[in-house]
Amino acid sequence: MKKLLALLTLGLALTLTGCTAAEPIEVTADTIIIDVRTPDEFATGHLEGALLLDVQSAEFDALAAELDPDASYIVYCRSGNRAGTAIERLAALGITDAVNAGSVQEASDATGIPIVTE
Repeated sequence: MKKLLALLTLGLALTLTGCTAAEPIEVTADTIIIDVRTPDEFATGHLEGALLLDVQSAEFDALAAELDPDASYIVYCRSGNRAGTAIERLAALGITDAVNAGSVQEASDATGIPIVTE
């Protein structure tokens, strides 16, 4: 019983420490923001000025190959999983300065860029 209580307490502590605010991400005038969700998801709200580049689309690699390999990128999706996949694929194309900003809300919180619908 004591072990169970200790595990539950530890789990609660880890859960609470995971609820901290996102680390700030510096955005310059040259930073390119990429939303890698689907067009339908993008339409529900995206960071102002974000480029839509659906990582699940067949055209992703061809479109990503046209990006400037020397630019800085901030990539986000719904949870951060697809952003991670996109960053791996961008790295394979020579783009190495890309940050996973997590979800659209986390990306907004970390960058200060508002979520808009257009």
